[in-house]
Amino acid sequence: MGDALLVSGRPIVYSLCQYGRLDVWKWGADVGGNLWRTTGDIRDAWDSMSRIGFGQNELAPWAKPGHRNDPDMLEIGNGAMSDTEYRTHMSLWAILAAPLLAGNDLRNMSPAILEILTNREVIAVDQDKDGKQGKQIWKSGDQEVWTRPLAGGAQAVALFNRAAEPAKVSVRWADIGISGKPRVRDLWLHQDVAVTGAEYFATVPGHGVVMLRVSR
Repeated sequence: MGDALLVSGRPIVYSLCQYGRLDVWKWGADVGGNLWRTTGDIRDAWDSMSRIGFGQNELAPWAKPGHRNDPDMLEIGNGAMSDTEYRTHMSLWAILAAPLLAGNDLRNMSPAILEILTNREVIAVDQDKDGKQGKQIWKSGDQEVWTRPLAGGAQAVALFNRAAEPAKVSVRWADIGISGKPRVRDLWLHQDVAVTGAEYFATVPGHGVVMLRVSR
């Protein structure tokens, strides 16, 4: 199939669905795949989304431009998770360089869901031309920090709180290779953040995220 698509003369995206079996990420690109499912089916539930999304850390080496690990489609807007959880869903998929396939009814969604799905700054992270998948760099209990290198030397940084209650999460600039005072932008608040010192702290809502773009 991959060979046939390549000689068709048409720009066709080839999606492989092995449900994460047979280590498809190791050979998917070699058979012409542009994306390949890395898991079983996702559900519109926090436990399903978080288990799948946060379980992708070891697959980063196989992501590259035109070839993406696919942890299944977005459940944003289907109603069984909160808007906070859906922002975490969108942020995590962007950090993972995952395909953003809307799985909700686009004819009927709230302004909040529309804003989540069309957040240009988060989408820009997902679509970064270098195509590198982010990875977890820190974890303590239910709190995690993930980073993704971006073209031009910037980094996307996501502070996740998987607990039900708010929690303080921090990231040290030195731990992500940033020296000096960085420029920091909050991608959900759509505003630059004033930073002082060698690290950044945020109180993250339960099941929530703070997502940043950090540049020198």
